[in-house]
This record gives sequence, C-alpha cells and structure tokens, in this order.
Amino acid sequence: MGEVWTSAQCAEAWGVKPGTWLGYVSRGQAPQPLPGDGPRRLWDADDVRGFPRPGAGRSRAGATPEAEALLGEMADVATRIDELRARQRTLLAEGREQGLEIRAMARALGISPQTAYGWLGER
Repeated sequence: MGEVWTSAQCAEAWGVKPGTWLGYVSRGQAPQPLPGDGPRRLWDADDVRGFPRPGAGRSRAGATPEAEALLGEMADVATRIDELRARQRTLLAEGREQGLEIRAMARALGISPQTAYGWLGER
C-alpha cells in the first residue's frame, strides 16, 4: 500500500477545513476512505491528489508545471484583453471627436451600439 492520509491531511492538501473535506466525501465529491475497521478513516494519498476537487476555489497544490504555465498564459491574455479594451475606448472617444457615427464605430470595434453609448457616458 502507498502513502495514506488522515482526513486532516486530505483537507490540508485540498486547502480546505477538515469539516469541508468530510462534507465532500459524504457527497461523493472526494475519494472514499480506504476500507478498514479501525477508528480512524484513511485515504490513499494518490487518490486524493488525483481527484478533481469541486468548486471554484480549488487548490492548485497538485497542479503540474504545465498547468501552472497555462494559468500564467491565461493571466497574460486577460491583461492584454484589458489593454485592448482600453484602446477601444480611446478610439471610440477619438472617433466621436471626429464626428463618426456611433453605429459605424461600434461595428468597427466589435461592440454593440449600447456599449459604445455607455462608454461615452451617453444615454
């Protein structure tokens, strides 16, 4: 048998409190304990590491280097999107100053006319 963990160790590995861990187990959202008649329930550590944790707050403790790199790339894309969105707003304001029509600018920017009006602070 490989490495075994207590419920407290499983909870720590998932970044949750022991009560949360046991709630996951009772709902089938975590691996079941190993069979045994003893007073303490134990889990196979590899099963716990490999089981997909439910919820948005899932721990990255077991993330592979590839997964970490993917998360980094996602963060970079989010930053670039924010920069592009800011540029869209700037272009929209410049277009408004030059007398361009809202509908034409919205179409060129790939946004709705309602969004364009909102960004310009108009109703």
